[in-house]
Amino acid sequence: MGLVKIDEHLHEEARRASTVLCRSINAQAEFWMKIGMIAEANPTMTFNDIVRAQLARAELDAVAGTVAA
Repeated sequence: MGLVKIDEHLHEEARRASTVLCRSINAQAEFWMKIGMIAEANPTMTFNDIVRAQLARAELDAVAGTVAA
């Protein structure tokens, strides 16, 4: 684990997003970093494409449009 210095405004945005999305601030920042890394490596993918691919990779039933009971 390491420390990352980020702009105060970006930290505030992460705090706000984390509250809405029920994540910790660190988890929100990690999510944004992961999505950003994937987007840089795959510039033709949309955000939804990236999320769908990650869900499929995790083999979640929601990807197929079904919800496990």
